[in-house]
Amino acid sequence: MTDTQIPVSDEVEQALILGIRDYMAKCGFKCCHLGLSGGIDSALAAYLAVQAAGAENVVCFSMPSRFSSQGSKDDAAELAAGLNCRYEVLPIEPVFGAFLDSLKDVFENRPFDIAEENLQARIRGTLLMAYSNKFNSMLLTTGNKSELAMGYCTLYGDMNGALAPIGDLFKTEVFAMCKRINERKAVFPENILTKPPSAELRPNQTDQDTLPPYEDLDAILKLYLFENKSADEIASMTNFDRVLIARIIRCAALAEFKRRQAPPVLKVSPRAFGMGRRMPIARVVYETG
Repeated sequence: MTDTQIPVSDEVEQALILGIRDYMAKCGFKCCHLGLSGGIDSALAAYLAVQAAGAENVVCFSMPSRFSSQGSKDDAAELAAGLNCRYEVLPIEPVFGAFLDSLKDVFENRPFDIAEENLQARIRGTLLMAYSNKFNSMLLTTGNKSELAMGYCTLYGDMNGALAPIGDLFKTEVFAMCKRINERKAVFPENILTKPPSAELRPNQTDQDTLPPYEDLDAILKLYLFENKSADEIASMTNFDRVLIARIIRCAALAEFKRRQAPPVLKVSPRAFGMGRRMPIARVVYETG
């Protein structure tokens, strides 16, 4: 670990809780809500929200689609019950089906791809924002720093919200914080901690279909983001393949347009997105080709 990396600790956890509470108060919100998928990111965000605002002021929404596994739905319900917060189920299948029907002709019968995946995220984002408007509740996004870095998020979908409480935690740090919390008290169902991460936007999807293992991804991102190392420097310092390193850096640079529209994150690292950290897009694209 370098001196620019902050280990997951109780102090970081408390800083995130304080950040949520303080931001809500200063923006005039008593209540908050979020989408609860049954995955580890939204699980941690829900836990932090409950600690910050109180269980009675937090609403978690499960918004299953045709691709949502029963396990994920069960995990979300179990977590919400354990947190003692309000839990609502809003199936998105009727809306998704209506969208697909409306777009059928203009999509020209092309195969299912990222367009249909993102439709699901945007339907969820719309429903969550509707609740925010109706009940003056602050919407929390649940994306982590690894996803923001790689653009593994959907504009006007899961990026909808007023605050990104775990947007400065890498995916590996999210796992580490959840495990640390569970060592004190069993909060997160074991399945949430052990199942392969997935957006569940198509059949049998996992994050590692399109991303390298998070341990490798985060190690490379930390060297690039925190220490300004180039692809060649990272390759010389590690055992990672230079092609993989270059692909990660290129993806991070090209996702800048999404981060420019992301909600603010709670800064707990030396460099957080939205805090003056901008990718040198032209240079990176040229260097990594």
